[in-house]
Amino acid sequence: MDRLLSMEVLVRAVELGSLRAAAEALGMSAPMAGRHLRALEERLGARLLVRTTRRQALTELGRQYHDACAQVLQQVRAAELGAQVLRGAPRGKLRMTAPMNLGTLVVAPLLTEFLEAHPDIQAELSLNDRIVDLVDDGFDLALRVGRLADSSLVARRLRDYTWRICGSPEYLARRGSPRRPGDLERHELLFFSGWTPKDGWARFGIRRTHPRLLSNSGQALRMAALRGFGLILQPAVLLDEDIASGRLVPLLERHLPRPLPVHLVYPRDRQALPKLTRVVEFLRQRLGPPSEI
Repeated sequence: MDRLLSMEVLVRAVELGSLRAAAEALGMSAPMAGRHLRALEERLGARLLVRTTRRQALTELGRQYHDACAQVLQQVRAAELGAQVLRGAPRGKLRMTAPMNLGTLVVAPLLTEFLEAHPDIQAELSLNDRIVDLVDDGFDLALRVGRLADSSLVARRLRDYTWRICGSPEYLARRGSPRRPGDLERHELLFFSGWTPKDGWARFGIRRTHPRLLSNSGQALRMAALRGFGLILQPAVLLDEDIASGRLVPLLERHLPRPLPVHLVYPRDRQALPKLTRVVEFLRQRLGPPSEI
């Protein structure tokens, strides 16, 4: 068996806490991960991991061998990185994550344009409104909306993320248009479940414990707004086409929540990779300041 891959299985199993997690991270079956571990143990003539139904632990020899394997794999990755940098051609798989709306409506079209210009790059775009750990989850870069927590990641500022409050012409003809934030109390409001207690309609002092429609999808709320069910508060990138076409009417433009900063972030140890530097440069050209997203 591939000895380096077997070492990777051992190191990942220790880092992630189980052989099954290591197998998932490496894209192999759990039985195959077990065979890799047994191959190492047979080669060394000793057990490396002691496994029970509830936990796993390294033997004394296993701890020493794990540390050596981790150093070997780090040296291999450094050598591969150096070779790729010297060759200078962007290639390989690019794993990227972004929030749902921003990723669907902005990043995905730009990413296809980027891939057309770089045929040796393959991309995986994961859309999720939660903050993922780039290193633990194996991502090359992410788009983050909002203030960044202190971290060791490299951050590059893009355009700000702006908001809109809208209603359909049919809804406004039936219920009237709010002229000031206090008027919102008398309206049917669409709630997004991903908001924190201080976000969304709460910025206007509205805290309804049982909204008639609550969803974790901005697109679902948009469809409800288009059908005249209520007023929507969502990012401009989701609603601007409907506003331009007249399907939705913008409201309370002087009272919108403050724009949020958008950043590209990526691990510092990957910034020399041609595939990463090229996509960062591309996205900054397309989405850089000072205009708004």
